[in-house]
Amino acid sequence: MLRQPAVAGFFYQGSASGLKDQVEHYLVPTEKRIKALGILAPHAGLVYSGPVAGAVYSRIVLPEVFVLIGPNHTGLGAPVSIMSSGQWTTPLGTVSVDEALAAAIKGHSRRIQDDMLAHLREHSLEVQLPFIQYQKKDVSIVPIQMMDTRFETCTDLGNAVAAAVREGTREVLIVASSDMSHYVSADDARKKDHMALGRILELDARGLYDTVRREDISMCGFGPAVAMLTACKALGATRAELVKYANSGDVSGDYDQVVGYAGVAVC
Repeated sequence: MLRQPAVAGFFYQGSASGLKDQVEHYLVPTEKRIKALGILAPHAGLVYSGPVAGAVYSRIVLPEVFVLIGPNHTGLGAPVSIMSSGQWTTPLGTVSVDEALAAAIKGHSRRIQDDMLAHLREHSLEVQLPFIQYQKKDVSIVPIQMMDTRFETCTDLGNAVAAAVREGTREVLIVASSDMSHYVSADDARKKDHMALGRILELDARGLYDTVRREDISMCGFGPAVAMLTACKALGATRAELVKYANSGDVSGDYDQVVGYAGVAVC
């Protein structure tokens, strides 16, 4: 099945030329990229989160395979939904689902269900693709949406991803798609977001989960972030780097009600 864009012309430019220009504007020329096992990247409209997404995707070496884990905003589909075959398209072209890796991930967990419905209208993974497609040709993806964010589910998914990656021979980047605090003042967002980021930088999946719950941090993709950290730790990650932090007020000028964005590389 070909998964059509759900938010082209809304979250990002709807034409190929317009989207190329938009992505290019947000990428950051760098002398040296680092190899990463995973990243945290935002998923708002590119006019707001593009500078952070562009910075983190510019910081890392891009492999040929991406496991994309995002929160399910629509409420459609299974609690943990994988799309294990087919293709995704954006104005920049078409990307195939990596069927072998998807099957391996699914084979390591009974919680992951093959489900297309969760992916049809969800934006959190779609907005990652332009940054990948602009810089890397002939890539494949494994899209996973999470509605169940219990700690046991997050770690189960992370361990399943790690086990499947270990069985293969290719380099894989695990992308956790998440924005940070939603609709609070910039000061409150910065304070709470850095509590969560502190745990991410310590590679502390349990600490991130507990901090988000205890401090009531409205980080929509904390479940994918916990899963990503779990997988990266299992694959040997030893450090994390905060590439960029910003909020929507930097664009809109409204610092009373912002959404926070963070880009983190886990190595």
